[in-house]
Amino acid sequence: MARLRTKLPLFNLLTKLVFTSAFLLLLPYIVKRVNLIQTDNDLVRKREQVISLISQIGIEPFIASDSSNAFGSYNILRDEFISIERTTRNEDINYIEETKRLIDNEQIDYRVLNYSLNINGKPYILSVGRSMTSIQLAEKNIRLVMLLFLAFIIIITFITDLLYTMRLLKPLNRIIDKLKSISDPSSYDRKPVLTSTSDFISLDKTLIDLMDNIDLLFRKEKETTVNISHELLTPVSVIRSKLENLLIREDISPEIADKIEESLKTLHRLQSLINSLLLIAKLESRQYLKEDAVSLDDILSEVAEEISPVADDAAITINKNFNDNFRFAKANKSLLFSMFYNIVNNALKNTPGGGKVEIVTYLADKTVIAGISDSGKGIPQEKMKTLFSRFKERGNEGSGTGIGLAIAKSIADFHAIEIDVESEIGKGTTFLFRIKSN
Repeated sequence: MARLRTKLPLFNLLTKLVFTSAFLLLLPYIVKRVNLIQTDNDLVRKREQVISLISQIGIEPFIASDSSNAFGSYNILRDEFISIERTTRNEDINYIEETKRLIDNEQIDYRVLNYSLNINGKPYILSVGRSMTSIQLAEKNIRLVMLLFLAFIIIITFITDLLYTMRLLKPLNRIIDKLKSISDPSSYDRKPVLTSTSDFISLDKTLIDLMDNIDLLFRKEKETTVNISHELLTPVSVIRSKLENLLIREDISPEIADKIEESLKTLHRLQSLINSLLLIAKLESRQYLKEDAVSLDDILSEVAEEISPVADDAAITINKNFNDNFRFAKANKSLLFSMFYNIVNNALKNTPGGGKVEIVTYLADKTVIAGISDSGKGIPQEKMKTLFSRFKERGNEGSGTGIGLAIAKSIADFHAIEIDVESEIGKGTTFLFRIKSN
């Protein structure tokens, strides 16, 4: 899809080409008419020069007494001629025609101006002609010059349109850059874009107002989430404590004990969910500090070491291949550990026995990339769009709440890390963490 700054010059170019095409269809007729008019004007001008010359020196120098009462002069290339001859007709003649003349046994086509003169009471015919070959050559040269001029104008106007459009759309590009650089509405650059285009001023102001409204709604949502989570933790803790106290009593039956244990498991999942929601809310509110200087390879090694017993039990191999020793200057080590642990743990859950999980790091285009790949069942395409949404399952038959990937995304955003996901059904999934290298 073409960008606006390209579409506008292209539209201008297309309109010019349409009008130019119409003009080119008429060009032969126009050039021919203009050339003939110019030729006829030249013939008239030369006729007037000859008449003026005759009025000054008389007709005798042109027609001697012993001649045949005629005068003819051709230039060396025979593309022009002037002739004067005596006639017996006393009628006014003033017209232009195209006719043939025999010169040295060669017939040449001429455009001839015929004009009648009366000198000393005697009638003469003055003829001034130009060869059609020279006229057509001039017509061809005119057409060529016009075509070159048109091509030059089209190219120049296209370039100027493109440059002007790029200059005109600079404010829009700055607005787009402002949108691309934000991770949440609170970080949006609210400084107005300098522009003289009222549409861009209106757009920028509308976006600033929109970000303010979204930021307000987000803050209210975060506050609500935190408040509800805190309110839920207290009764959950109380209920859990009471159930545990019941469980240690000696007078309860095994059936009731089993039901209490099931209830405790449910409460544990509920408590974990509440803590996860609190974690996300705190991350989005920037309540965590980034004070750790830590190596990316070290974090991934710790993750692989801690989760290796789970991999061994599932007969899954974890391969490590670290090719970059990138260090976070300011980060939260525990959050990063949780993020990578979450992804590796998901990879193990979705990889069948005998499969493998690969953890790699490398540098590409000044970007440090940490990749976590599995050889599992893959993620259906319809679930890719909502992969990091809360309460969405990753795989086809997952039993979790889907909150883990939402936490991973929040931690990544907190550290300005971009996450890309590539997956193919039956072949596995790869999570790519892109970290800008300074």
